[in-house]
Formats: sequence, C-alpha cells, structure tokens
Amino acid sequence: MDGLDRVPFNVVPNPAPTPAAERAKLVAAPGFGRVFTDHMVTIRYAEGKGWHDARVEARRPLTLDPATAVLHYAQEIFEGLKAYRTPSGGAAMFRPDANARRFRQSAERLAMAPLPEGLFVESLRRLVEADREWIPAVDVGTLYLRPFMIADDVFLGVKPSATYLYMVIASPVGAYFKNGADGVTVWVAQQDTRAARGGTGAAKCGGNYAASLQAQAEAVRNGCDQVVFLDAIERRKIEELGGMNVCFVFADGSLQTPPLDGTILPGITRDSILRLARDSGMTVREEAYTLDQWKADAASGRLTEVFACGTAAVITPIGRIRSPEGEFIAGAAGPAGGPVTQRLRKQLVDIQTGRSADPYGWVHSVC
Repeated sequence: MDGLDRVPFNVVPNPAPTPAAERAKLVAAPGFGRVFTDHMVTIRYAEGKGWHDARVEARRPLTLDPATAVLHYAQEIFEGLKAYRTPSGGAAMFRPDANARRFRQSAERLAMAPLPEGLFVESLRRLVEADREWIPAVDVGTLYLRPFMIADDVFLGVKPSATYLYMVIASPVGAYFKNGADGVTVWVAQQDTRAARGGTGAAKCGGNYAASLQAQAEAVRNGCDQVVFLDAIERRKIEELGGMNVCFVFADGSLQTPPLDGTILPGITRDSILRLARDSGMTVREEAYTLDQWKADAASGRLTEVFACGTAAVITPIGRIRSPEGEFIAGAAGPAGGPVTQRLRKQLVDIQTGRSADPYGWVHSVC
C-alpha cells in the first residue's frame, strides 16, 4: 500500500478538546472555512530518510524560520475534499484516492517529494476518526478536509527543498455560496489570466489561486460572486472559474466542458459529473467553448443551463454573466438553473451522503 506500513502513526489526543456544547453550537451553523476541529495530521519528509514521523495531534500554530523555503519560492500544494455524515450516523469520504493521485501529480509538477497515495488516504482516515463528532448532520453541512504540503527546508536559493512538511486540517462547513440556489453572477476577466500551457494550471498549488485574486476582487467590485477566466493566448475561450470548473448544458440534452489541456485543474467533482452524465445517456463533449459562443447560444436558447462545479460548491448554477461590455443571462433556463443541473447535483450528493447506492466505488467508509 505505497509503503504505508513503513510509516506508523503516533496518535496523541488533544488534552483540551472543545467542549461538546460549544462544538455543537459551532457545527450547527459553521459557515465556510472559519471553524476548525481539535486535531491535525503531520508527516515529515527528508532526503535520504523518506517519509517519517506521522502524527495525529492537537491542532496548533506552526513555527517557521524566516528563511523557510516555502516563504520565498512557493513550493506548496494542497487538496480539498469532504467527509460526510452517513444516514446511519457513521462517516465516509468521497473519492479520496482521486485526491491522492492529483496530490502526487501536483507534487511532481512542483518538484516536491510525492507522498505515497496510500499514506495520503490513511492520513485523512485518521483525522476523520479523531474528529468525527465535528461532522455536521447530513442536512447541515460536511467536514472539509485540507491536506497540504510545504517546503520547510531553511535556505535561500532557487532549488527544490530537501525537506517537506505534510499536514491535514479539517473544518466543518456549510454552503459555499449564500445565494447558490438562485444562481451566482460571474465576472469575465479580460486583463488577467489564470494559467498558460506549460505552467502550473493543472496543479493544485497556492500560486494559481494567488494569481486569481486580483480578478476576483474586480468581480466583487462589480457585484459578482466569482470570476471566469479566458485562455491566455487568444482571450476568447472559456477556461474555468477562480476555484471551480464550468459546464454547459444544451437544448439537445448534451453537456460540454472545456478540455483538460494543461491549463485547467482536473476537478474530481467535474470528473464525477461527466461520468454521471454519460451514464444517464447524455452526450458529453470536452471541447473548447468561446465567450462569443456563450453569448450567442444563450440568446438563441440553444444553451439552456450553465453551472460551476467543485468540492466546495458541489454544483452551483451560474445565472448571469457580466463584463465591461454589459450583462447577459447565462442560459435559457434562467438564474436558478434547470432540471439537468438539479438532477446531477442530487445524484452526486445522494451518493456522497449515502442516500443512494454507489455503483462506482467512490465512497470510502471511515467509521
């Protein structure tokens, strides 16, 4: 199992966990990314020694030397996935093996030590077991898991680090968008781009998100919830949102999404949706789609629904598109989305939460 048996875990429970009454209050209305659980996972890597010192311990601040490599050269990657409360009261994770593969690929792109996939999944399982009481009720929210890795060698020089620190923290979360059910409004970035071919667009690293923040701030100034990026060469093709993939649904029943050409993050929610859509009989295309096509197809009624998808937001309808040239309705179904968006979301969430059967082996039971 990827060397998992060679890295035993030392579990040291938090000596002062959050009182049950306070935890229940926090979990009842958690918001997103503001509340954190009692424990974290840490695993260390060193050249010549490999992965070692795996721990589950009390969540605490980090102490870093001012010359720590990540602070200067941005060798950092992360993942995001969720643990769910099952109808029987247990806990399960959704496709952690897919996150493990993507984490390894991101590490390789940034010249970091790849974490064995089995060790990645085990680290998640250990944290969910330790903090299972932090998972909200099925209809309230989920436990968001954030595995990440930083270069923690102390040096100044442009080269890969010799040591790394891998960690997992967890946060009970509710809805990502407050008005997601009514559709989000998206701003078209025309000056800023997120990634270009040959860059790190397909890796889940912090630099990609830092590059999106200026455009996201512009979106907020224009009354929008999110930004959508165009390709870096022609500034015509739709790529992805600041933190989500995008899908288009047409009147003929087909679904289209931009191709994975190295500039777009290969979303696990995206992959799951495409599988569900194909298995339901829909024609699915992974092809380029331009902003001009979007405007024309929305106006003619050929394009009926548009939605964003990702771990945090799951599936959220896109209602309106804004740019300096004006505004248009994203699809003929209107701001609240349509039946395909709603059906795919329900199918996916029902599998994730154990409400329906999982024919794909996506759900990993924890406890």
